[in-house]
Amino acid sequence: MVNHKTIMMQRLMISFVLICTMTTVLMAQPKLTYYLPDIEYNSEISTPESFLDFQIGEWHISHDLLRFYMESLAKESDRISIETYAYTHENRPLQLLTITSPENHQRIEEIRQAHIDLTEGKEVDLSNLPAIVYQGYSIHGNESSGANASALVAYYLAAGQSDKVEETLDNLVILLDPCYNPDGLNRFASWVNSNRYTNLVYDRQSREFNEPWPRGRTNHYLFDLNRDWLLLTHPESRGRIKNFHKWKPNILTDHHEMGTNSTFFFQPGIPSRTNPNTPAKNQELTEDIAVFHAKALDEIGSLYYSKESFDDFYYGKGSTYPDAHGCIGILFEQASSRGHLQESINGVLSFPFTIRNQVTTSLSTQTAAINLREELLTFKKQFYDGLRDKAKRNPVKAYVFTDDEPKKLDIFVDKLLQHDIKVSRLDNDYKASGQHYAANQSYAVELDQKQYTLAKTIFESVTTFQDSLFYDVSAWTMPLAFDLSYDELDAKQLSSLSLSDYSGELLEVEMQTLGIAKFAYLIPWNQYGSEKVLYQLLSESLKIKVLNEDVSAADSGLDKDVVQGSLIVPIHNQRSDAEEIHNMMRDCGLKVYALNSGSLGNVNIGSPSLRSLELPRVALISGQGMSSYDVGELWHHMDVNLEMPFTMLDMKEFNSANLDKYNLILMADGRYPKSHFNADKLSKWIKDGGTVIAFKSAIDFLINNKLIDAEKHGHAFNFSEVQEYGRIRSSSGAQRIGGSIFEATITEGHPLAYGYDNDKIALMKRGSRAYKLADSPLAVPLSYTDQALLSGYSSDENLSSIKNTAAAMIHKHGRGKVISFVDNLLFRGYWYGAHRLFANAMFYHELIDSGAMR
Repeated sequence: MVNHKTIMMQRLMISFVLICTMTTVLMAQPKLTYYLPDIEYNSEISTPESFLDFQIGEWHISHDLLRFYMESLAKESDRISIETYAYTHENRPLQLLTITSPENHQRIEEIRQAHIDLTEGKEVDLSNLPAIVYQGYSIHGNESSGANASALVAYYLAAGQSDKVEETLDNLVILLDPCYNPDGLNRFASWVNSNRYTNLVYDRQSREFNEPWPRGRTNHYLFDLNRDWLLLTHPESRGRIKNFHKWKPNILTDHHEMGTNSTFFFQPGIPSRTNPNTPAKNQELTEDIAVFHAKALDEIGSLYYSKESFDDFYYGKGSTYPDAHGCIGILFEQASSRGHLQESINGVLSFPFTIRNQVTTSLSTQTAAINLREELLTFKKQFYDGLRDKAKRNPVKAYVFTDDEPKKLDIFVDKLLQHDIKVSRLDNDYKASGQHYAANQSYAVELDQKQYTLAKTIFESVTTFQDSLFYDVSAWTMPLAFDLSYDELDAKQLSSLSLSDYSGELLEVEMQTLGIAKFAYLIPWNQYGSEKVLYQLLSESLKIKVLNEDVSAADSGLDKDVVQGSLIVPIHNQRSDAEEIHNMMRDCGLKVYALNSGSLGNVNIGSPSLRSLELPRVALISGQGMSSYDVGELWHHMDVNLEMPFTMLDMKEFNSANLDKYNLILMADGRYPKSHFNADKLSKWIKDGGTVIAFKSAIDFLINNKLIDAEKHGHAFNFSEVQEYGRIRSSSGAQRIGGSIFEATITEGHPLAYGYDNDKIALMKRGSRAYKLADSPLAVPLSYTDQALLSGYSSDENLSSIKNTAAAMIHKHGRGKVISFVDNLLFRGYWYGAHRLFANAMFYHELIDSGAMR
């Protein structure tokens, strides 16, 4: 029988505890000793409170204040030097503090060089060599307890007066990165501070805790910077990786936040999900370090856990990238207050409490590094010394690669060099697997080098795994992402190559002295950057025609074959005069031919079959309900790579917007509620001649509103088939594609295929979305092949349902059309191989014959 009186008393007690907890927080902001050890501090060093005019935790620190405080500490303390190592897209400085004893500062270059020597097999005296600890905070801007904690950690090291502080400074060089993501942090701090109550409210439905789209997690272009350590799409990441390889640290910490109802997580992660290229000793040392975190959190009574979440598989994350370098990467995840005070299942969670845990584990990391200093240094040496044996045992000795587009190839090689990977250039021609690798236009990466682990994981394709669950992607094979020609080489094949060290000079784009054309200029479309130039020319109101067939060098008299999709820029009947057009062609940075005849082989330049192009006037749907990542990737590509102005049209403005301004609407992955997105209005716009390019779930909106006709294909996971309760999550999770690389075939001669030299392309697939092929093959110009999986994990059921399904579909709707891409063409900003596919859809959609549409 239920005792209602007892229940009522229990509820009253719970309420009393919550009120007491809240009251304790509200009565006064924590003193400095709430966060830091109660020791003497140098009074000549500014405390955070004296500098900011508020105590850490009272408000969310903005990046500018964090920056100025760190600069102040560097001026006041001889223990700190500071440098700006990069600038964000919003021109905010990224700073690195080097913190150690004044004596170590005097020999800092000697210490740094000794750590480099450890990676190169040289003998180093470890007895008095400080360990290097890289501590970085808040790569996700709305996980701000880390950045706020960094100010306290820096103050403690700058001003602390105790034997423990002296021991830390003597035995460690601490590289403190106060905020990995200044733009996101500032966006978030502005929101929560502007919605802060004087009398703090902890109701999670409060506006303070419901940050609007796109939220502060991401950087300016809405990218997750914690997925960019390997890909290096952004300046924040490129600067950070330069720091990493300058120092080759022993430990790198990455301070995050997770759901409010969680506690505190520190690595190791789930053991079975460790990258197989990571040595077991790495995980052993991670566990040894974890002991210090547990002890420190016990002392302040904070709940924590380990080994039950997250993983160490994808080398593109901050806590895993170090594992490929003889370094221990450590992820910290703190339950987030998301504002200043929020209710949770564990009680009322205050912002100061979250900061305190981040500070505590920052200091426990330092304690662990002191106690394990020689072990960490020895591990680094052994890690690099052992790579030669790994390279010897690996039957693959090198990778050779090339591309017909020098600019794209240069971008790929530059990424390798930024990762400190040794690259060589071929001095002789070589053939493998039917591919010609031309001397001076091809490269090789030998695996017998100190970056063996990272080089291997960048190039290898893997389809078998110990575990079927992944926190992130299971594949990132970068030559596939760049659509490069590449081959594995064994010892015999490698011995046939003549190689020279590559010093970083760029490949020369094959140019010629451009004479003044009498009739027209020809720009081959199979050049990286041609789409950017096309937009620039169209924006100058030039009339441009498109070559709709290949022309052989023998027929044209040119030095190379010319591909479909190449651009013809006539001289006459243009708004610009001949000299202006010549200057544009000369300065565009591409190979251009001057045509002195109205005929190009069998093609007449004046033929009506050569269609003229229209300037794209683009609207990208954005806002609440959209995937900020997918919107950001489109934004970044068009703004940075194409330098193309366009409109980001907020979804809530769609119903009242004047769509006549646009001839192209991009619909990224997301939800399109009828209350904000009127399907009838979109339908009329398409029928009047507009073109939609839709991605992923946007396709379902178009299907459900009968704008296109397509049928889903696939299977649904059946929970009733699971026999063991404990396997429910693992069984359903095994049907998830977190990120794998699939092969698609593209219809030759189709405008979407213009500029590609073969009919195969690799695409990143996330999720099991699939659509059946149409009755008309031409309406599905891109489809997944019968042997679709190139790299990464897929269950047999998913693989079976995805192969031989549509990857792109073309539908007609009145006088307009819809081009649908089942997956993301611009994944994380590094999928260069699909750039031209996207450009063809944007610029050449008018060339698609209505007979090739469904």
